[in-house]
Amino acid sequence: MVEYRIDRRSGVATYVQIVQQTKQALRLGLLEPGDKLPTAREVVEATAINPNTVLKAYRELEREGLVEARRGLGTFVRRGLSTAPADSPLRTELDAWAVRAREAGLDRDDVDALFTSVLETHFKGDAS
Repeated sequence: MVEYRIDRRSGVATYVQIVQQTKQALRLGLLEPGDKLPTAREVVEATAINPNTVLKAYRELEREGLVEARRGLGTFVRRGLSTAPADSPLRTELDAWAVRAREAGLDRDDVDALFTSVLETHFKGDAS
């Protein structure tokens, strides 16, 4: 099951963070079709956000055809986005790179800026 982490300082709307984190879990194969998302109550207890925010995120995911709400049962993944599994060699290499970046004294914002710059160089014009 996915555990949402909300960054209140990011400037990104809370419901958007939930949508993004769910999509990331789908891309990494951490969530697969048939998996149940945490209930709104579980997300609220873990993150101290408004239940309506969770429901808004889940509605957005449903609108995109990624999840479906089943009355009285919960919200379930309809389809995955996985193209690079969590245990892929690329993830292993990226993990090692992140360790080296941290050892070199880079903080999270430095790494984010560097990674974003590289992505923009190699994926110009691609929509996410």
